[in-house]
Amino acid sequence: METLWITVVSLSLIVGYKIFQKIYNYYLWRRRINEMPGPQARFPIIGVSWEIINLREEDRLRWFHKISSRYENGIFKIWIGVDPLVHITTPEYAEIILRSTKHIDKSMVYEYIEPWLGKGLLTSSGEKWFHDRKLITPAFHFGILEDFAEVIVEKAAILNKRLREQVQLHGQEPFDVFNMTGKCALDIICETAMGVNVDAQSQVENEYSRAVECISKNVVNRMMRPWLKLDWIYYRTKGGKQFKAAIETTHRRSTQVIEQKRAERQEKSTIVGDNQDANEEIKTKKRRAFLDLLLEASENTVRPLTIEEIREQVNTFMFAGHDTTGALMSWALFCIGNDEKVQSKIHEELDEVFGDSDEPVTTKQVHQLKYLDRVIKEVLRMFPSATAVSRSLSEDLQMGPYTIPAGCILTLQIYHLHRNPKHWPNPTHFDPDRFLPENSTNRHPYSWIPFSGGPRNCIGQKFALLEAKIVLTEIFRKWRVESRDNHDNIKLYTAIILRPCDGIYMNFYPRSRL
Repeated sequence: METLWITVVSLSLIVGYKIFQKIYNYYLWRRRINEMPGPQARFPIIGVSWEIINLREEDRLRWFHKISSRYENGIFKIWIGVDPLVHITTPEYAEIILRSTKHIDKSMVYEYIEPWLGKGLLTSSGEKWFHDRKLITPAFHFGILEDFAEVIVEKAAILNKRLREQVQLHGQEPFDVFNMTGKCALDIICETAMGVNVDAQSQVENEYSRAVECISKNVVNRMMRPWLKLDWIYYRTKGGKQFKAAIETTHRRSTQVIEQKRAERQEKSTIVGDNQDANEEIKTKKRRAFLDLLLEASENTVRPLTIEEIREQVNTFMFAGHDTTGALMSWALFCIGNDEKVQSKIHEELDEVFGDSDEPVTTKQVHQLKYLDRVIKEVLRMFPSATAVSRSLSEDLQMGPYTIPAGCILTLQIYHLHRNPKHWPNPTHFDPDRFLPENSTNRHPYSWIPFSGGPRNCIGQKFALLEAKIVLTEIFRKWRVESRDNHDNIKLYTAIILRPCDGIYMNFYPRSRL
Protein backbone atom coordinates (compact mmCIF):
# COMPACT_ATOMS: atom_id res chain seq x y z
CA MET A 1 0.00 0.00 0.00
CA GLU A 2 2.83 2.36 0.88
CA THR A 3 4.57 1.59 -2.41
CA LEU A 4 1.36 2.36 -4.34
CA TRP A 5 0.96 5.67 -2.46
CA ILE A 6 4.56 6.67 -3.24
CA THR A 7 4.04 5.77 -6.89
CA VAL A 8 0.85 7.84 -7.14
CA VAL A 9 2.45 10.86 -5.45
CA SER A 10 5.59 10.62 -7.63
CA LEU A 11 3.51 10.34 -10.80
CA SER A 12 1.38 13.32 -9.74
CA LEU A 13 4.47 15.44 -9.08
CA ILE A 14 5.98 14.53 -12.47
CA VAL A 15 2.75 15.29 -14.31
CA GLY A 16 2.26 18.48 -12.35
CA TYR A 17 5.79 19.65 -13.09
CA LYS A 18 5.38 18.96 -16.81
CA ILE A 19 2.11 20.85 -16.94
CA PHE A 20 3.62 23.78 -15.02
CA GLN A 21 6.66 23.79 -17.34
CA LYS A 22 4.43 23.84 -20.42
CA ILE A 23 2.30 26.70 -19.15
CA TYR A 24 5.38 28.65 -18.00
CA ASN A 25 7.00 28.25 -21.42
CA TYR A 26 3.73 29.22 -23.10
CA TYR A 27 3.67 32.61 -21.37
CA LEU A 28 7.45 33.01 -21.73
CA TRP A 29 7.33 32.45 -25.50
CA ARG A 30 3.94 33.91 -26.26
CA ARG A 31 4.92 37.54 -26.85
CA ARG A 32 8.04 36.75 -28.90
CA ILE A 33 6.39 34.03 -30.99
CA ASN A 34 3.29 36.09 -31.65
CA GLU A 35 5.43 38.73 -33.33
CA MET A 36 5.56 36.28 -36.23
CA PRO A 37 2.72 35.97 -38.71
CA GLY A 38 0.46 32.96 -38.52
CA PRO A 39 -3.17 31.86 -38.37
CA GLN A 40 -5.14 33.14 -35.42
CA ALA A 41 -5.96 30.39 -32.94
CA ARG A 42 -9.67 30.23 -32.15
CA PHE A 43 -9.11 29.11 -28.58
CA PRO A 44 -6.38 29.92 -26.04
CA ILE A 45 -4.19 27.02 -24.86
CA ILE A 46 -5.73 24.62 -27.44
CA GLY A 47 -4.36 26.62 -30.39
CA VAL A 48 -5.40 25.36 -33.85
CA SER A 49 -5.55 21.73 -32.71
CA TRP A 50 -9.34 21.64 -32.72
CA GLU A 51 -9.49 22.90 -36.30
CA ILE A 52 -6.89 20.39 -37.51
CA ILE A 53 -8.37 17.27 -35.91
CA ASN A 54 -11.77 18.00 -37.43
CA LEU A 55 -10.29 17.85 -40.92
CA ARG A 56 -10.25 14.64 -42.94
CA GLU A 57 -6.82 13.13 -43.58
CA GLU A 58 -6.85 14.18 -47.23
CA ASP A 59 -7.80 17.76 -46.32
CA ARG A 60 -5.03 18.42 -43.79
CA LEU A 61 -2.19 18.72 -46.31
CA ARG A 62 -4.32 20.94 -48.55
CA TRP A 63 -5.33 23.09 -45.54
CA PHE A 64 -1.72 23.52 -44.48
CA HIS A 65 -0.53 24.30 -48.00
CA LYS A 66 -3.21 26.98 -48.27
CA ILE A 67 -2.01 28.55 -45.01
CA SER A 68 1.66 28.42 -45.97
CA SER A 69 0.86 30.16 -49.26
CA ARG A 70 -0.37 33.20 -47.34
CA TYR A 71 3.07 33.91 -45.88
CA GLU A 72 5.33 34.65 -48.81
CA ASN A 73 8.25 35.60 -46.58
CA GLY A 74 8.53 31.88 -45.76
CA ILE A 75 8.09 31.88 -41.99
CA PHE A 76 5.00 31.59 -39.81
CA LYS A 77 3.89 30.07 -36.52
CA ILE A 78 1.09 27.76 -35.48
CA TRP A 79 0.14 26.99 -31.89
CA ILE A 80 -0.56 23.32 -31.17
CA GLY A 81 -1.80 23.48 -27.61
CA VAL A 82 0.79 25.43 -25.64
CA ASP A 83 3.58 24.49 -28.06
CA PRO A 84 4.49 26.98 -30.79
CA LEU A 85 5.61 25.38 -34.06
CA VAL A 86 7.57 27.73 -36.28
CA HIS A 87 7.35 26.68 -39.95
CA ILE A 88 9.72 27.68 -42.74
CA THR A 89 9.04 27.22 -46.44
CA THR A 90 11.88 28.98 -48.28
CA PRO A 91 15.35 27.65 -49.20
CA GLU A 92 16.99 30.76 -47.73
CA TYR A 93 15.69 29.92 -44.25
CA ALA A 94 16.16 26.18 -44.83
CA GLU A 95 19.86 26.75 -45.41
CA ILE A 96 20.23 28.51 -42.05
CA ILE A 97 18.88 25.58 -40.07
CA LEU A 98 20.23 22.70 -42.16
CA ARG A 99 23.80 23.96 -42.37
CA SER A 100 23.93 24.61 -38.64
CA THR A 101 26.12 22.33 -36.53
CA LYS A 102 24.44 23.61 -33.36
CA HIS A 103 20.77 23.02 -34.12
CA ILE A 104 20.90 19.32 -34.98
CA ASP A 105 18.72 18.02 -32.15
CA LYS A 106 15.49 16.49 -33.39
CA SER A 107 12.34 18.02 -31.95
CA MET A 108 10.11 16.57 -29.24
CA VAL A 109 7.85 15.31 -32.06
CA TYR A 110 10.39 12.53 -32.60
CA GLU A 111 9.85 11.41 -29.01
CA TYR A 112 6.56 9.95 -30.20
CA ILE A 113 8.39 7.45 -32.40
CA GLU A 114 11.08 6.58 -29.85
CA PRO A 115 9.03 3.64 -28.48
CA TRP A 116 9.38 2.24 -32.01
CA LEU A 117 12.84 3.36 -33.23
CA GLY A 118 14.48 4.03 -29.87
CA LYS A 119 17.63 6.13 -30.16
CA GLY A 120 18.48 5.04 -33.68
CA LEU A 121 20.15 7.32 -36.19
CA LEU A 122 16.88 9.09 -37.04
CA THR A 123 15.99 10.07 -33.48
CA SER A 124 19.28 10.31 -31.58
CA SER A 125 21.24 13.50 -30.85
CA GLY A 126 24.54 14.69 -29.42
CA GLU A 127 27.47 12.34 -28.92
CA LYS A 128 25.41 9.24 -29.58
CA TRP A 129 24.34 10.54 -32.98
CA PHE A 130 27.92 11.51 -33.92
CA HIS A 131 29.20 8.09 -32.81
CA ASP A 132 26.53 6.15 -34.69
CA ARG A 133 26.73 8.25 -37.85
CA LYS A 134 30.50 7.72 -38.02
CA LEU A 135 30.06 4.00 -37.40
CA ILE A 136 27.34 3.47 -40.00
CA THR A 137 28.56 5.74 -42.84
CA PRO A 138 31.03 3.18 -44.34
CA ALA A 139 28.15 0.75 -44.90
CA PHE A 140 26.57 3.22 -47.34
CA HIS A 141 29.64 4.01 -49.41
CA PHE A 142 28.55 4.03 -53.07
CA GLY A 143 31.21 1.51 -54.04
CA ILE A 144 29.70 -0.96 -51.57
CA LEU A 145 26.16 -0.16 -52.70
CA GLU A 146 27.00 -1.07 -56.29
CA ASP A 147 27.86 -4.58 -55.11
CA PHE A 148 24.20 -5.03 -54.22
CA ALA A 149 22.82 -4.02 -57.63
CA GLU A 150 22.25 -7.66 -58.56
CA VAL A 151 20.06 -8.10 -55.47
CA ILE A 152 17.97 -5.08 -56.47
CA VAL A 153 17.60 -6.48 -60.00
CA GLU A 154 16.54 -9.83 -58.56
CA LYS A 155 13.83 -8.22 -56.40
CA ALA A 156 12.71 -6.04 -59.33
CA ALA A 157 12.23 -9.23 -61.38
CA ILE A 158 9.98 -10.60 -58.63
CA LEU A 159 8.01 -7.33 -58.66
CA ASN A 160 7.54 -7.65 -62.43
CA LYS A 161 6.26 -11.17 -61.90
CA ARG A 162 3.76 -9.93 -59.29
CA LEU A 163 2.65 -7.14 -61.65
CA ARG A 164 2.05 -9.72 -64.39
CA GLU A 165 -0.07 -11.77 -61.99
CA GLN A 166 -2.15 -8.70 -61.12
CA VAL A 167 -2.66 -7.85 -64.80
CA GLN A 168 -3.91 -11.41 -65.41
CA LEU A 169 -6.16 -11.18 -62.35
CA HIS A 170 -7.66 -7.73 -62.99
CA GLY A 171 -7.64 -7.58 -66.78
CA GLN A 172 -8.45 -4.03 -67.87
CA GLU A 173 -9.22 -2.89 -64.31
CA PRO A 174 -6.53 -0.81 -62.53
CA PHE A 175 -4.96 -2.14 -59.35
CA ASP A 176 -3.10 -0.60 -56.39
CA VAL A 177 0.71 -0.62 -56.64
CA PHE A 178 1.56 1.26 -53.43
CA ASN A 179 1.85 -1.82 -51.22
CA MET A 180 3.56 -3.78 -54.01
CA THR A 181 6.45 -1.33 -54.33
CA GLY A 182 6.66 -1.21 -50.54
CA LYS A 183 7.08 -4.98 -50.36
CA CYS A 184 9.74 -4.84 -53.07
CA ALA A 185 11.62 -2.14 -51.16
CA LEU A 186 11.36 -4.18 -47.93
CA ASP A 187 12.83 -7.21 -49.72
CA ILE A 188 15.68 -5.05 -51.02
CA ILE A 189 16.60 -3.31 -47.75
CA CYS A 190 16.50 -6.58 -45.78
CA GLU A 191 18.72 -8.50 -48.20
CA THR A 192 21.17 -5.66 -48.94
CA ALA A 193 21.46 -3.78 -45.65
CA MET A 194 20.55 -6.68 -43.35
CA GLY A 195 21.86 -9.58 -45.41
CA VAL A 196 18.64 -11.52 -44.81
CA ASN A 197 16.04 -12.73 -47.32
CA VAL A 198 12.53 -12.06 -45.91
CA ASP A 199 10.68 -12.84 -49.17
CA ALA A 200 8.10 -10.11 -48.48
CA GLN A 201 6.79 -10.08 -52.07
CA SER A 202 5.55 -13.66 -51.83
CA GLN A 203 3.23 -12.72 -48.97
CA VAL A 204 -0.38 -11.79 -49.69
CA GLU A 205 -0.45 -9.54 -46.64
CA ASN A 206 2.59 -7.74 -45.25
CA GLU A 207 2.18 -7.58 -41.48
CA TYR A 208 5.27 -5.41 -41.06
CA SER A 209 4.19 -2.75 -43.58
CA ARG A 210 0.69 -2.61 -42.10
CA ALA A 211 2.19 -2.12 -38.65
CA VAL A 212 4.43 0.71 -39.93
CA GLU A 213 1.40 2.45 -41.49
CA CYS A 214 -0.53 2.09 -38.23
CA ILE A 215 2.36 3.57 -36.24
CA SER A 216 2.74 6.46 -38.70
CA LYS A 217 -0.94 7.40 -38.60
CA ASN A 218 -1.10 7.25 -34.81
CA VAL A 219 2.05 9.38 -34.41
CA VAL A 220 0.52 12.17 -36.53
CA ASN A 221 -2.84 11.93 -34.76
CA ARG A 222 -1.10 12.21 -31.41
CA MET A 223 0.89 15.26 -32.52
CA MET A 224 -2.34 17.11 -33.25
CA ARG A 225 -3.91 16.35 -29.86
CA PRO A 226 -2.08 18.10 -27.01
CA TRP A 227 -4.06 16.19 -24.39
CA LEU A 228 -2.40 12.94 -25.56
CA LYS A 229 1.16 14.10 -24.87
CA LEU A 230 1.32 12.22 -21.57
CA ASP A 231 1.99 8.51 -22.05
CA TRP A 232 -0.21 7.41 -19.19
CA ILE A 233 -3.18 9.01 -20.95
CA TYR A 234 -2.27 8.06 -24.50
CA TYR A 235 -1.72 4.35 -23.93
CA ARG A 236 -5.21 4.09 -22.42
CA THR A 237 -6.81 5.29 -25.64
CA LYS A 238 -7.81 3.11 -28.60
CA GLY A 239 -5.10 4.71 -30.76
CA GLY A 240 -2.48 4.21 -28.06
CA LYS A 241 -3.31 0.51 -27.80
CA GLN A 242 -3.12 0.12 -31.59
CA PHE A 243 0.21 1.96 -31.57
CA LYS A 244 1.64 -0.32 -28.89
CA ALA A 245 0.49 -3.49 -30.67
CA ALA A 246 1.98 -2.29 -33.98
CA ILE A 247 5.31 -1.54 -32.30
CA GLU A 248 5.39 -5.05 -30.86
CA THR A 249 4.89 -6.38 -34.41
CA THR A 250 7.79 -4.36 -35.84
CA HIS A 251 10.06 -5.25 -32.92
CA ARG A 252 9.26 -8.92 -33.33
CA ARG A 253 10.10 -8.74 -37.04
CA SER A 254 13.37 -6.87 -36.53
CA THR A 255 14.39 -9.31 -33.78
CA GLN A 256 13.79 -12.20 -36.20
CA VAL A 257 16.01 -10.48 -38.77
CA ILE A 258 18.82 -10.01 -36.22
CA GLU A 259 18.58 -13.59 -34.96
CA GLN A 260 18.54 -14.97 -38.50
CA LYS A 261 21.62 -12.94 -39.41
CA ARG A 262 23.46 -14.00 -36.26
CA ALA A 263 22.76 -17.65 -37.01
CA GLU A 264 24.04 -17.22 -40.57
CA ARG A 265 27.21 -15.49 -39.33
CA GLN A 266 27.89 -18.29 -36.88
CA GLU A 267 27.37 -20.88 -39.60
CA LYS A 268 29.72 -19.06 -41.99
CA SER A 269 32.28 -18.69 -39.22
CA THR A 270 32.24 -22.45 -38.73
CA ILE A 271 32.60 -23.06 -42.46
CA VAL A 272 35.51 -20.63 -42.70
CA GLY A 273 37.16 -22.48 -39.85
CA ASP A 274 36.80 -25.65 -41.94
CA ASN A 275 38.72 -24.24 -44.92
CA GLN A 276 35.96 -22.42 -46.77
CA ASP A 277 36.87 -21.60 -50.37
CA ALA A 278 39.00 -18.42 -50.34
CA ASN A 279 37.06 -16.78 -53.18
CA GLU A 280 33.76 -17.26 -51.36
CA GLU A 281 35.24 -15.73 -48.22
CA ILE A 282 36.48 -12.68 -50.17
CA LYS A 283 33.06 -12.27 -51.79
CA THR A 284 31.35 -12.46 -48.39
CA LYS A 285 33.63 -9.77 -46.97
CA LYS A 286 33.13 -7.55 -50.01
CA ARG A 287 29.35 -7.73 -49.70
CA ARG A 288 29.30 -7.13 -45.98
CA ALA A 289 25.86 -5.88 -45.02
CA PHE A 290 24.97 -3.01 -42.72
CA LEU A 291 23.83 -5.48 -40.06
CA ASP A 292 27.18 -7.30 -40.27
CA LEU A 293 28.87 -4.01 -39.46
CA LEU A 294 26.59 -3.49 -36.45
CA LEU A 295 27.16 -6.99 -35.14
CA GLU A 296 30.93 -6.59 -35.55
CA ALA A 297 30.72 -3.28 -33.72
CA SER A 298 28.95 -5.05 -30.85
CA GLU A 299 31.96 -7.35 -30.58
CA ASN A 300 35.10 -5.44 -31.53
CA THR A 301 34.77 -1.68 -30.89
CA VAL A 302 35.90 0.36 -27.91
CA ARG A 303 32.26 1.06 -27.04
CA PRO A 304 30.40 -2.09 -28.08
CA LEU A 305 26.79 -1.74 -29.20
CA THR A 306 24.24 -3.41 -26.99
CA ILE A 307 21.57 -5.72 -28.41
CA GLU A 308 19.03 -2.96 -27.79
CA GLU A 309 21.11 -0.45 -29.77
CA ILE A 310 21.44 -2.91 -32.66
CA ARG A 311 17.68 -3.40 -32.70
CA GLU A 312 17.11 0.37 -32.68
CA GLN A 313 19.30 0.82 -35.75
CA VAL A 314 17.73 -2.17 -37.51
CA ASN A 315 14.24 -0.80 -36.81
CA THR A 316 15.33 2.59 -38.15
CA PHE A 317 16.78 1.28 -41.39
CA MET A 318 14.03 -1.27 -42.03
CA PHE A 319 11.54 1.61 -41.82
CA ALA A 320 13.56 4.34 -43.53
CA GLY A 321 14.89 1.97 -46.17
CA HIS A 322 11.57 0.52 -47.28
CA ASP A 323 8.72 2.95 -46.62
CA THR A 324 10.32 6.01 -48.19
CA THR A 325 11.78 4.28 -51.26
CA GLY A 326 8.65 2.22 -51.83
CA ALA A 327 6.64 5.45 -51.80
CA LEU A 328 9.08 7.09 -54.24
CA MET A 329 8.67 4.26 -56.74
CA SER A 330 4.87 4.39 -56.49
CA TRP A 331 4.73 8.16 -56.94
CA ALA A 332 7.06 7.80 -59.92
CA LEU A 333 4.68 5.31 -61.54
CA PHE A 334 1.80 7.70 -60.82
CA CYS A 335 3.54 10.69 -62.41
CA ILE A 336 4.81 8.79 -65.45
CA GLY A 337 1.42 7.18 -65.92
CA ASN A 338 -0.05 10.68 -66.19
CA ASP A 339 2.33 11.95 -68.86
CA GLU A 340 2.59 10.06 -72.14
CA LYS A 341 5.36 12.33 -73.45
CA VAL A 342 7.53 11.67 -70.40
CA GLN A 343 6.87 7.94 -70.64
CA SER A 344 7.78 7.91 -74.34
CA LYS A 345 11.09 9.64 -73.60
CA ILE A 346 11.85 7.08 -70.90
CA HIS A 347 11.19 4.25 -73.34
CA GLU A 348 13.33 5.90 -76.01
CA GLU A 349 16.22 6.26 -73.58
CA LEU A 350 15.88 2.65 -72.43
CA ASP A 351 15.90 1.46 -76.05
CA GLU A 352 19.05 3.48 -76.76
CA VAL A 353 20.87 1.94 -73.79
CA PHE A 354 19.56 -1.66 -73.91
CA GLY A 355 18.45 -2.16 -77.51
CA ASP A 356 16.79 -5.60 -77.86
CA SER A 357 18.71 -7.06 -74.92
CA ASP A 358 16.80 -8.75 -72.11
CA GLU A 359 19.90 -8.94 -69.89
CA PRO A 360 19.48 -7.45 -66.39
CA VAL A 361 20.50 -3.83 -65.97
CA THR A 362 24.00 -3.05 -64.69
CA THR A 363 25.11 -0.03 -62.66
CA LYS A 364 27.11 1.19 -65.65
CA GLN A 365 23.93 1.29 -67.72
CA VAL A 366 21.99 2.94 -64.89
CA HIS A 367 24.43 5.87 -64.95
CA GLN A 368 23.64 6.40 -68.64
CA LEU A 369 19.93 6.97 -67.93
CA LYS A 370 20.08 10.75 -67.58
CA TYR A 371 16.45 11.41 -68.45
CA LEU A 372 15.14 8.84 -65.95
CA ASP A 373 17.36 10.51 -63.35
CA ARG A 374 15.64 13.85 -64.03
CA VAL A 375 12.24 12.19 -63.84
CA ILE A 376 13.01 10.77 -60.39
CA LYS A 377 14.24 14.16 -59.17
CA GLU A 378 11.03 15.82 -60.35
CA VAL A 379 8.97 13.10 -58.62
CA LEU A 380 10.87 13.83 -55.40
CA ARG A 381 10.19 17.54 -55.85
CA MET A 382 6.44 17.09 -56.17
CA PHE A 383 6.05 14.10 -53.85
CA PRO A 384 8.94 14.04 -51.35
CA SER A 385 8.71 10.90 -49.22
CA ALA A 386 9.47 12.88 -46.06
CA THR A 387 7.32 16.00 -46.18
CA ALA A 388 8.95 17.77 -43.23
CA VAL A 389 11.82 17.65 -40.74
CA SER A 390 11.93 19.46 -37.43
CA ARG A 391 14.49 20.62 -34.89
CA SER A 392 14.41 21.63 -31.25
CA LEU A 393 16.40 24.83 -30.86
CA SER A 394 19.13 24.68 -28.24
CA GLU A 395 19.56 28.46 -28.30
CA ASP A 396 17.90 31.53 -29.82
CA LEU A 397 18.00 31.58 -33.62
CA GLN A 398 17.68 34.63 -35.85
CA MET A 399 15.49 34.06 -38.91
CA GLY A 400 15.16 37.24 -40.93
CA PRO A 401 13.51 39.87 -38.72
CA TYR A 402 12.42 37.30 -36.11
CA THR A 403 14.21 35.72 -33.16
CA ILE A 404 12.99 32.20 -32.44
CA PRO A 405 13.46 31.44 -28.72
CA ALA A 406 15.52 28.50 -27.50
CA GLY A 407 13.38 25.44 -26.77
CA CYS A 408 10.94 26.08 -29.60
CA ILE A 409 10.27 23.63 -32.41
CA LEU A 410 11.26 24.69 -35.90
CA THR A 411 9.75 22.68 -38.75
CA LEU A 412 11.09 22.75 -42.29
CA GLN A 413 8.16 22.05 -44.61
CA ILE A 414 9.84 20.26 -47.52
CA TYR A 415 6.62 19.55 -49.43
CA HIS A 416 5.68 23.24 -49.44
CA LEU A 417 9.22 24.46 -50.06
CA HIS A 418 9.34 22.25 -53.17
CA ARG A 419 6.21 24.00 -54.43
CA ASN A 420 7.39 27.54 -53.74
CA PRO A 421 6.53 29.42 -56.99
CA LYS A 422 9.44 31.82 -56.49
CA HIS A 423 11.90 28.99 -57.07
CA TRP A 424 9.67 26.59 -59.01
CA PRO A 425 7.51 28.38 -61.61
CA ASN A 426 4.20 26.60 -62.25
CA PRO A 427 5.03 24.28 -59.31
CA THR A 428 2.12 21.85 -59.76
CA HIS A 429 3.20 20.98 -63.32
CA PHE A 430 5.33 17.84 -63.68
CA ASP A 431 8.39 18.76 -65.74
CA PRO A 432 11.62 16.69 -65.52
CA ASP A 433 13.44 19.26 -67.68
CA ARG A 434 13.58 21.53 -64.64
CA PHE A 435 16.65 19.46 -63.76
CA LEU A 436 18.51 19.97 -67.02
CA PRO A 437 21.94 21.47 -66.21
CA GLU A 438 21.11 24.75 -67.94
CA ASN A 439 17.86 25.07 -65.95
CA SER A 440 19.50 24.29 -62.61
CA THR A 441 22.48 26.63 -62.78
CA ASN A 442 21.13 29.54 -60.72
CA ARG A 443 18.70 27.59 -58.55
CA HIS A 444 19.16 27.89 -54.80
CA PRO A 445 20.97 24.75 -53.53
CA TYR A 446 18.40 24.30 -50.76
CA SER A 447 15.35 24.59 -53.01
CA TRP A 448 15.39 20.79 -53.56
CA ILE A 449 15.94 18.84 -50.35
CA PRO A 450 13.99 15.55 -50.44
CA PHE A 451 16.77 13.97 -48.36
CA SER A 452 17.09 16.96 -46.00
CA GLY A 453 20.55 18.53 -46.01
CA GLY A 454 23.59 19.50 -43.99
CA PRO A 455 25.07 17.29 -41.25
CA ARG A 456 21.81 15.39 -40.71
CA ASN A 457 21.07 14.62 -44.34
CA CYS A 458 19.76 11.15 -45.23
CA ILE A 459 22.62 8.67 -45.02
CA GLY A 460 20.92 6.34 -47.50
CA GLN A 461 20.05 8.83 -50.26
CA LYS A 462 22.47 7.41 -52.86
CA PHE A 463 21.19 3.93 -52.15
CA ALA A 464 17.56 5.07 -52.48
CA LEU A 465 18.22 6.73 -55.85
CA LEU A 466 20.14 3.72 -57.17
CA GLU A 467 17.38 1.37 -56.03
CA ALA A 468 14.60 3.48 -57.57
CA LYS A 469 16.43 3.80 -60.89
CA ILE A 470 17.10 0.07 -61.17
CA VAL A 471 13.56 -0.99 -60.23
CA LEU A 472 11.90 1.59 -62.50
CA THR A 473 14.25 0.63 -65.33
CA GLU A 474 13.26 -3.02 -65.06
CA ILE A 475 9.57 -2.09 -64.93
CA PHE A 476 9.60 0.22 -67.94
CA ARG A 477 11.64 -2.15 -70.05
CA LYS A 478 8.61 -4.44 -69.90
CA TRP A 479 5.57 -2.23 -69.34
CA ARG A 480 3.66 0.85 -70.43
CA VAL A 481 1.64 2.29 -67.55
CA GLU A 482 -1.43 4.44 -67.14
CA SER A 483 -2.67 6.08 -63.92
CA ARG A 484 -6.30 5.91 -62.88
CA ASP A 485 -6.07 9.23 -61.03
CA ASN A 486 -4.44 12.50 -62.01
CA HIS A 487 -2.65 15.33 -60.20
CA ASP A 488 -5.92 17.17 -59.59
CA ASN A 489 -7.93 14.40 -57.97
CA ILE A 490 -5.32 12.26 -56.18
CA LYS A 491 -5.84 12.45 -52.41
CA LEU A 492 -2.74 12.67 -50.20
CA TYR A 493 -2.00 12.67 -46.52
CA THR A 494 1.10 12.81 -44.36
CA ALA A 495 1.78 10.02 -41.89
CA ILE A 496 5.55 10.44 -41.40
CA ILE A 497 5.83 9.84 -45.16
CA LEU A 498 3.61 11.11 -47.98
CA ARG A 499 0.92 8.52 -48.66
CA PRO A 500 -2.07 8.21 -51.00
CA CYS A 501 -5.41 8.06 -49.20
CA ASP A 502 -6.86 5.40 -51.48
CA GLY A 503 -3.80 3.77 -52.97
CA ILE A 504 -2.15 4.40 -56.35
CA TYR A 505 -4.16 2.57 -58.99
CA MET A 506 -2.48 1.79 -62.30
CA ASN A 507 -3.03 -0.11 -65.52
CA PHE A 508 -0.07 -2.05 -66.93
CA TYR A 509 0.20 -2.97 -70.60
CA PRO A 510 2.96 -5.25 -71.96
CA ARG A 511 5.35 -3.19 -73.99
CA SER A 512 6.29 -4.17 -77.52
CA ARG A 513 9.34 -2.47 -78.99
CA LEU A 514 9.08 -1.46 -82.65
